[in-house]
Parts: sequence; structure tokens; C-alpha cells
Amino acid sequence: MKVILAPDSFKGSLTAIEAAEAMAAGIRDVDPGIQTVLLPAADGGEGTMRSLVDATKGEYVSLSVEDPLGRPIEATYGILGDGETCAIEIAEASGLMRLMGYEKNPLVASSYGTGELIVHALDNGYRKFIIGLGGSATNDGGAGILQALGMRLLNKEGVELPKGGGGLEHIYSIDSGNWDARISKSEFLIASDVKNPFVGSEGASAIFGPQKGATPADVDSLDRNLHKFADAIERETGIALHSKEGAGAAGGAGGAFQAFFNCEMRQGIDVVLEAIGFERHAKDADLIITGEGKTDLQTLSGKTPFGIAKTAHREGKPVILISGAVDEESRDVLIPLFTEVHAIMDEYVSVEDAIANAFDHLRKKTKKVMESITEKGV
Repeated sequence: MKVILAPDSFKGSLTAIEAAEAMAAGIRDVDPGIQTVLLPAADGGEGTMRSLVDATKGEYVSLSVEDPLGRPIEATYGILGDGETCAIEIAEASGLMRLMGYEKNPLVASSYGTGELIVHALDNGYRKFIIGLGGSATNDGGAGILQALGMRLLNKEGVELPKGGGGLEHIYSIDSGNWDARISKSEFLIASDVKNPFVGSEGASAIFGPQKGATPADVDSLDRNLHKFADAIERETGIALHSKEGAGAAGGAGGAFQAFFNCEMRQGIDVVLEAIGFERHAKDADLIITGEGKTDLQTLSGKTPFGIAKTAHREGKPVILISGAVDEESRDVLIPLFTEVHAIMDEYVSVEDAIANAFDHLRKKTKKVMESITEKGV
């Protein structure tokens, strides 16, 4: 019997690989002879890089770069098991996770550190990239990434702008004379589920600015600034980002990639499943188990278990969901997607206990599920 274990992270308690290992331990408790294939997954948000590296048995590269506020930090990118593909998350260097709550300020936060990660990977010979755009602290339209790669953003006097979304107020022209020529020889696959445009009532600033610390007045300023930036980009490239789908991802970084990089934007879970060879592994599997911290209606919008279930259905394989918690009001909608739906939390396991002892609880729950499965037969 071959079982694929493809959970996402259980946020706040287990990484995706730790969750997969807990599931594998539960299966061994039932029958050590059952073959398990660990394929930790993600949907393009935080944790995507680690899932890609862990699932493909790749490696990590760490270096000092700037955080969103320009302070030196140690950040990491991944090299997939193929030895050719570099995985970078904008959250790693330029994410909200790098800031305390009181430090959030999209007027000054910059994506420059993410650009530094790309430069380092280019220096090391990599030309194939997977970029995850979830969890950014920035609203600079990807300006910091561009600046790190040699692009100069100038005001009317020809003076280079400061980093951050606020500095774009004075954008007048773009000097690409020192733009890194290696970008044109590289391929970028952008993992993002965000469809929002660059500017406007559904744009980066209006929809995502508040969670990054923007006041209503800041949102108005940031949106005007991104509009000016989009105007400058259109003059430089002929590409109008203003209403372009997906350009608003990661505070507008999606737009920077669309305008200046040889890139393709795809749904995060699809990028991940393709990169880890999930469909190939699923073809001869007898059972697939997935899970996440909490499953609810949002799962249906492209979260990891939803993507896993779609592939399992295509391959005609049973798929079981084991999550930390399952929203009971969503259960009727989830049932058609999964052969079985299970939650760690119940009347005997509290939220605190489920988080504090997540590995043991997931192991025990998986063991219980597998005992039932082996009794019935897959």
C-alpha cells in the first residue's frame, strides 16, 4: 500500500514537513510496511519555499539582506532538488513576519531585500525562479525589487527616489540603463492567487494596505503613488499595469514582475504541485492524505487541500483530510471533495492543547484514521 502525505503547514504549530512526518509516524504505528511518500505542500503563501525544498529534497541558501525597513537580517531562499530552480518568497525578506505590529508602515516598507535575494541567486548561476508573493509588508509596487536589480527611479530633478511606497509620490522617470541584463535570460514562475489590479478601489493599496498598517489617508496616498508609478512604467515599457489582473499582488510587486520580467503568473497551489511532481506520484498511490491548520470555506478558494483534492479526483484516488480544526458550517460543502474529513480538535482536545501538542495529536489522529481504513480496505 502506498500513501501520499501532502499537508500544508499547521500555522502556529507545524511546518508542512513536520505535519507530513507526524502523519507518517501515525501510519507506521498501524503498519510499518505501508509505504509513505512525504510531499509537503503549500498554496503560494508563506511556507511555499520550504515546502518546495523539503518535498524535492533540495537545499537552502542564507545571506544578509535588508528587511522591509532597511535593517540587516538573515534571509533564506531555496534550491529545488533539480539543482536548477530557485524558490524565493517575498515574505522571507520583505514580509509582515519581519515586523512588530507597531512597525508596520507601507509608506516606508520596501521590497529591496527580495531583490537582493534574486541578485544573489543570479550571481550563483540560477536562471529559473519560482516566486511566492504572499505575506508582504510592502506597498511599493515592487519598486524595491527593481532598485536592487539596478533600476533607478527618478524624480523630476533626476534624483533617485527613497525606498518605500511613500517615495513613489515623486516618481517622474525610470532609468533602466543599469538594469541587470541576466533577468532577460531568466524564467520566473509567479505563484499568486491574487487577481487584484495595481490601483483603484480593488487595487493593492485599497484592499491590502490596511493590513500592512495603512490608515485611510495612507491608502489614498499609496494608491495615488502607485498610479504615478504605473504611468511611469507605461511610458518606459508600453505596459499599462493600472487595471492589469494580478498586478496588485504583494503590494504591487505582481505588477513589477509583469512589466519587467519574463514571467508567468499562476495559481499558487498549481505551481507547487507541478514543482513537486505531485501528479506523477499520485498515479500509483492507493491513498492521499492532506490537511492544514484550519479548514473552512476559504479552503475552496485555492488552498492546499483543495488543490490536492482536485488532483486526487482526476487520478481517481481516495483523499482524506485531517486538519487541526474543521469549520462545522463548511463541512457539508467539504464532504464532496474528500473521501473523509477529520479534525484534531474535538470535545476532548482544546485549541491550546491542539497547538501545543500538534505533532502527537496529528500522529494519533492519523493512526486512528488508518486503522479504520485498513479494516475497511481502500
